[in-house]
Amino acid sequence: MELIFEKSSEDKRGIKLPHSDVPQAAALEKQYLRTGTTGLPNISEPEVVRHYTCLSRTNFCIDTNFYPLGSCTMKYNPRFTEKIACIDSFASIHPLQPQLVKGGILTQGALQVIYDLERQLSEITGMHSFTTQPMAGAHGELTGVMLIAAWHKSRGDKREYIIIPDSGHGTNPASAAIAGYKVKTIKSDKNGVMDMEEYRKALDGKTAGIMLTCPNTLGIFNPHIKEITELAHSSGALMYYDGANLNAILGKARPGDLGFDIVHLNLHKTFSTPHGGGGPGAGPVGVTKELAEFLPTSRIIMRDDGTYALEYQKPSSIGYISPFYGNFGILLRAYAYILYMGRDGLIEASENAVLNANYLKSRLRERFNIPFPDGTLHEFVISAKNFADGGVRALDFAKALIDRGIHPPTVYFPLNVREAIMVEPTETESKETLDNFIEEMIKLADLAESSPKIFHNFPATTPVCRPDEVAAVKNPDLRYRVGSQSQL
Repeated sequence: MELIFEKSSEDKRGIKLPHSDVPQAAALEKQYLRTGTTGLPNISEPEVVRHYTCLSRTNFCIDTNFYPLGSCTMKYNPRFTEKIACIDSFASIHPLQPQLVKGGILTQGALQVIYDLERQLSEITGMHSFTTQPMAGAHGELTGVMLIAAWHKSRGDKREYIIIPDSGHGTNPASAAIAGYKVKTIKSDKNGVMDMEEYRKALDGKTAGIMLTCPNTLGIFNPHIKEITELAHSSGALMYYDGANLNAILGKARPGDLGFDIVHLNLHKTFSTPHGGGGPGAGPVGVTKELAEFLPTSRIIMRDDGTYALEYQKPSSIGYISPFYGNFGILLRAYAYILYMGRDGLIEASENAVLNANYLKSRLRERFNIPFPDGTLHEFVISAKNFADGGVRALDFAKALIDRGIHPPTVYFPLNVREAIMVEPTETESKETLDNFIEEMIKLADLAESSPKIFHNFPATTPVCRPDEVAAVKNPDLRYRVGSQSQL
């Protein structure tokens, strides 16, 4: 596929400017004038439209393909929430507009949306208070660990470690480290949950908190969760809930009732807002009553007269962690989704997500190794180790699925499973879609046994087959140079 620069020629024009009828102004000084060509392509409008339309078709997205991306929870985004986010009275406001003016309310509706959303999330998770400022899940993690640090500092208690199981999300250790803590990693036991004996040994007076993904990245709910939280609190540590997998237990168990002190949520995962590409995102953080004073400023409060205002005087707050109040458009979508679904709808979504995952696992276990077959909730992990000895690895299965119109599941994560393929169908997919995925996976398993070498040619339908991903990360070259040859 040619770059748009390579389609350029001097005899093409996409626009023709009319003769200027504005009086000519004095010329700028020479140092401000361009002396060379702009380097922009000359191309007609139809070719521009066709180029970018074709380019867009090379992308996978949740609107065009099945996306069983384990741990990422790629749910379909309802169109009604998109329409609500585009309502002019929401889309056109600015966060610096006055909260109240004579004869008008201006931002009162937006403030109410955030205020009500915080109340909704508190009820769903069993937390006392929420902040909507964090702009992604990892940002929420960092905010949560900063709250842990603020809590211990206020008590004059110097702590050094954060405990994280090896089945936790990959960003947990980075968030803990950025907040100034060292990390203790606890391995999983034979059942795929954090080893309790190792946990007890690691827990001491220097432990600031425990970051737990619940259920974990193997899709397993830890049966020792109450004991884990009680042991943590008895040592003076706080419990942090990584809410990336809340979709599995929505309406069934509340983190606050399980003993967690801090919760972050991924609105794009649980409440079906846009996800991917580095944003937009939202990772609100909830806390118990004892930690509410440390939440980021500013806080939205309701006055006695029913109006809403911003409260800045919070001396114990960790301060601003993002501009204004977070990604308002994403918050608005989640707010509308929760109102539309209601209590029963959210519970049904969770039940269907678990049902879909277990259906896939039961059908695929005949051809694939499933290292932890029991207790699966919303996602499960397959191991391709049985095929790896013949030359077909997890990455090869992932690449082959692209040619079949299916986005690859997450591969090589979690790290405690060799040749891991993590599958999460979510609740938004039909049985026909799931059956097609099962059929394609079984075909690939058969092909891996009969013709393993052919996998190294997959994908064959994409502009780029097998890029050198390590080189792309270490030595990215994103600048086009006139006369260079396209690598697509």
